Amino acid sequence: MNQPNNIDDQPPKNGRPVIEDPDEHPDWTFSPVGVVHSSYKNHFMTPRQPNTGAVDPSDAWIILRSGYQNMVKDLKDFDYAWVIFVFNYSRGCKHQVIPPRDTVKRGIFATRGPHRPNPIGLSCVRVLNTQANRILIRDHDLLHGTPILDIKPYIPYCDAHPDAKAGWVDELPSNRPDHRWK
Repeated sequence: MNQPNNIDDQPPKNGRPVIEDPDEHPDWTFSPVGVVHSSYKNHFMTPRQPNTGAVDPSDAWIILRSGYQNMVKDLKDFDYAWVIFVFNYSRGCKHQVIPPRDTVKRGIFATRGPHRPNPIGLSCVRVLNTQANRILIRDHDLLHGTPILDIKPYIPYCDAHPDAKAGWVDELPSNRPDHRWK
């Protein structure tokens, strides 16, 4: 792989200067491409993660903006899709949280907690069907009214890493109860 020897050797992209300082980047504004219609009305009802083998999985619809129906062409042929969404029920950023099944505070970037600097979430959901501007999903962890920013197909050869380490999560017993419900 050909990499620059020095960070200063990187050429500008598209004729624009490269901004290397994160504090100098402009703010971005995004508009949702859709919204979730789910039976999960509050976070107590919602699975902690998608695809965790819920006994009674709940289906949901992602309703896309008008005019976006052509964007779902061929999506129904995929078993799973990545859904990028806004944690719109989050109440601000926390630098550290105690995750479910754990008793230790962890840095928010080492968790999947919703209280992030940019409240953006990522879930891999099962795609059941598409109808016009609607996508029927299962094995999700999305609350009713969640804004969807983007949808990308799950592709096993590049998205699955079954032998990857999971840091502190590997050390937790799988049957450990959620500390919030004790």
